[in-house]
Formats: sequence, structure tokens, C-alpha cells
Amino acid sequence: MAGVHLMALAPRVHLSSSAPSRLGRTALMVSASSLQNHRPLLLQQQHLRSPDLVELEYADLKLKEKVGEVGHVRIRQHVNPLSASFSTSPEIPNWDGVFEDPKLPLMVDIGSGSGRFLMWLAKKHPQSRNYLGLEIREKLVKRAQFWVKELSLKNIHFMFANATVAFKELVSAYPGPLMCVSILCPDPHFKKRHHKRRVLQKPLVDSILESLVPGGQVFMQSDVLEVAHEMRDQFDACSSIFKHIDIINPDIPCDSEGWILSNPMGIRTEREIHAESEGAKIYRRMYQKI
Repeated sequence: MAGVHLMALAPRVHLSSSAPSRLGRTALMVSASSLQNHRPLLLQQQHLRSPDLVELEYADLKLKEKVGEVGHVRIRQHVNPLSASFSTSPEIPNWDGVFEDPKLPLMVDIGSGSGRFLMWLAKKHPQSRNYLGLEIREKLVKRAQFWVKELSLKNIHFMFANATVAFKELVSAYPGPLMCVSILCPDPHFKKRHHKRRVLQKPLVDSILESLVPGGQVFMQSDVLEVAHEMRDQFDACSSIFKHIDIINPDIPCDSEGWILSNPMGIRTEREIHAESEGAKIYRRMYQKI
């Protein structure tokens, strides 16, 4: 479809499982025409654990060789974004000092986690975009920034920030256009009383809506259907401004409900890999600002 600019690789082997397994086995999902070529790889990888699958997916970053003093970190998996400690916006960086070319189109990943997903994109597209990762767990940000330095990437930056509080102020200060926002497998906060902690609330949706340039896109996904529905409903409510993209390209189809059947960015997130290795389905959706 014209106007859809998300980067996608040529067809590649996807590590994914089609059913849950107590042993955590995975199978390589390949097209029928290429199955014979990949059969040795399939047999070799079918017993890998999900952490090994992550290392395989991101092998070209060679991060295991760049562990350094902050390589292994112990973190809390869940934090309360409504806590007073996360209520302050971070200082706006000097974008000239952060990016080699601060006027390139910007992609913001909300809840960037370890940062591998964004680093892979930044390495793949060094001249076309800048990448900003916002993460609420500071230890992950410190390690990601260490990796960025080790990889000598000049088009990516990570910040310790609560996106709900900081997104609009940070993005409005950026000198280039905001072209893409990703929200990938955010913390589901399962308990009903904690739903208010979920990252995609109306104020953040409004900030994204105001900040994206026309043609800018939102890519979101979750392995929890309830969360995926909630995120979908937030953007469907803005249908006069956000258009649901249900045709990415012929190689990346959607199902009858508009969920994208494979990751259009060319690389899966760590959570995506873990979930698929356990047989979970990933619910992906894309919107474009009119």
C-alpha cells in the first residue's frame, strides 16, 4: 500500500513455535519453497531455549562479545509507572550531541527493554532514521547505552523515562519529524486494579497523535489479547485521524480481524521470541496518521 514505509527485510527464517510445549521446543517457520534449504538449520535449532533463540535472532549485533561491566544486570520485571519516582520528565538532551544528524526522521520505541530491537534497526538503517528508546527501568538503559557505544552507532539513543510523562516534551523538542512510534508487548498489568498502570492511556495516545507528522505510523503488538484489544480500541477511537493499515505488502498479510501475521520490521523483539517459543500468538497492528 502506498505510504507504508516501515522497513522490512527480504524473506528470512523466522524462529517461532506453532504450539506450546513443556520442553519449550521451537520450530523454524519457513516457506514451503525454502524448507529443503533450511532443513539442516531446522533440525539444529528445534531444541533451543528462548534465550538461545534471542541470541540467534540478534547474532549480527555480537552483543555477547560486548558484555562489559554492565552486561549482566538484575532488574525488576514490573514497576509502577504511577509512582512519584517516575513522575518527573527527564532533561531534554542536546540532540546535536546525541545524534550525528539530528534532523533525520525519528522513530520512538516506548518501553524499549534491553534495546536490542532498536539497535538492530539502527545498525540496519544508519543513514535514514534516528531511533530513540524510552525505558522506565534505568539499569536496562545504562546497559543499552553501553552497547550503543560499543557498536559505534550514531543514530540511536536510550533514555530513562516514563513515556506517559515525558513523551510529548521530548519529541516536541526534537528538530526532525516524528515518523514512527512503536509500543511492543507492553507490561500487561493483569490485575484489574492495576490496569491504570498500562502504558497506552488516552493522554499518551493524544500526544502521539499530535506529534506524528502526516504519514507517520504507529506499530503496536502484544502477546496478551486483552491488551492488544485495548490498544486497538484506543487508536480505532481516533479513526478520523489514524487510518488502520491492513495491507503492509504481499509478503506480510493480515488476518480477517486486521492483525498482522508477521513482524513487518524485519526483526522480532525479545518478548516476541519468548512468547512464540511457548506457542503464544502475537497480535500486531499498524496505524498511519492521515
